[in-house]
Amino acid sequence: MMPCASSSSATTFHFVTDGAEAALERARAAAGDLDVALAGGAATIREYLRLRLLDELHVAVVPILLGSGERIFEPDDGPNDLEVREHASSDAVMHVVFARPGQ
Repeated sequence: MMPCASSSSATTFHFVTDGAEAALERARAAAGDLDVALAGGAATIREYLRLRLLDELHVAVVPILLGSGERIFEPDDGPNDLEVREHASSDAVMHVVFARPGQ
């Protein structure tokens, strides 16, 4: 595990390098009864989806392509049962919240 970093908002970020399940276990322990929020790029999202560890996914889509881009949903990752729960957009960004049925 890498050292943690703090922000001016009193949020502490822990960088966990020993896998998605270990990161989620640490986050749940730190959160207690509160919800857990994880941040990451497309590869991180795909890993949590593959392990079925996400109940809800908030994606902010900005119409800028950096490099060749990276997909969140790959056909080879198998089916997922996420549904669009909310969406909102402006000229600068589109927000989409996906959730598993019943969440």
